[in-house]
Amino acid sequence: MTGSLLITRIGELVTNAPAGEAPGPGPFAVLSDAALVVEGDRVAWTGLSARAPAADEVLDAAGRAVLPGFVDSHAHLVFAGERSGEFAARMAGRPYAAGGIRSTVLATRAASDASLRAGLHRLAGEMLRQGTTTFECKSGYGLTVADEARSVALAAEVTAEVTYLGAHVVPAEFGADVSGYVELVRGPMLEACAPFSRWVDVFCERGAFGADEARAVLTAGLGRGLMARIHANQLGPGPGVRLAVELGAASADHCTFLSAADVDALASSGTVATLLPGAEFGTRQPYPDARRLLSAGAVVALATDCNPGSSYTSSMPFCVALAVREMGMTTEEAVWAATAGGARALCRTDVGYLAPGARADLIMLAAPAHAYLAYRPGVPLVHAVWQSGRRVSAETWLAFAAGDSRVVAPGGHGGHIVEGLAFELVAAGPRVAPGLPGDHPLEALVK
Repeated sequence: MTGSLLITRIGELVTNAPAGEAPGPGPFAVLSDAALVVEGDRVAWTGLSARAPAADEVLDAAGRAVLPGFVDSHAHLVFAGERSGEFAARMAGRPYAAGGIRSTVLATRAASDASLRAGLHRLAGEMLRQGTTTFECKSGYGLTVADEARSVALAAEVTAEVTYLGAHVVPAEFGADVSGYVELVRGPMLEACAPFSRWVDVFCERGAFGADEARAVLTAGLGRGLMARIHANQLGPGPGVRLAVELGAASADHCTFLSAADVDALASSGTVATLLPGAEFGTRQPYPDARRLLSAGAVVALATDCNPGSSYTSSMPFCVALAVREMGMTTEEAVWAATAGGARALCRTDVGYLAPGARADLIMLAAPAHAYLAYRPGVPLVHAVWQSGRRVSAETWLAFAAGDSRVVAPGGHGGHIVEGLAFELVAAGPRVAPGLPGDHPLEALVK
């Protein structure tokens, strides 16, 4: 947008404003009867409506709540095929032998670039429509040098937060040769994928990769200039969390089965515990004990874990509701974890909060308070979305979901979503727009 925009008469403004001089989001914070000014792609001012400065354009929020855009720090969006039969069988308590993650790998390898891109854009459009303005995207369903490189290159078209996950599982063609596959992942595959990636990840779990193998993959990625994150302690107790802390990983993700030592390690480190309640919903696993982590002083983030096997949801509002209902989080803690917590998990200081200098990524709810995200679960409450200071229109969502080549990345550093497809600019006045190993017994629980 050109000029400045004042959003006034905000019923509740969630700011997560920085504490002191530290960059990036601070603790959960709200203002009532508030206003916010956007200039260019940044927030220029926040405060009480009665004290709002003049601006070129004015939008009356009419008592609606405004929040930072959601930051989804864990998603698997580059894949082909679907696994609804597996989900239905699991929910019915029946064994399912259609291949699990291997079926997704085979479908992804067989898919064209255009097909993978279309699926990626569809899911990214879903995220944006539900208020996610920054998201991470992993590879991990190709598991060959060419297919993993293709996956991260496609992901880089839609987000700056690209994660190389060649170490998702050992593909069928390697059989029991885990060490041989690890050498491929930390050698030629890493070299092909690193130019498109910011992060390196590994699925550190029984049936996938052990501590030594995970350490080898992550240290190779760190040596190539990538930052580390890790799938840890999802299916049972294990070394993943402690390895994440040892290597200074930004985030340990899942954290479902934690020992006292794991909790202490997270609480005494800079590693974020990223919880993924959609995976527990989709697998009937126990939910992580968020209250235990928070009481110990750990930093907690929430993310969707969007993937075709265990958590086929792109909805951060749904994950907020699950976290409140099933994981012992307050509404304030869950919303912070879905915004500021996600920013912390991605080492971002420009998103996850609304204060002067922050990127102007914000959502307006068709509700007066953030608590409605859990109070009215399943209801489409996201009324409007702004990214980098620009209002996202319904046409933008549709074009992005359709894979229009002029549509650029949600969540990129400073880039706008659309080039050539104009954002809907808000007119002055008080108008409010309408708004894997195939025979492993735990196979059905992995992605």
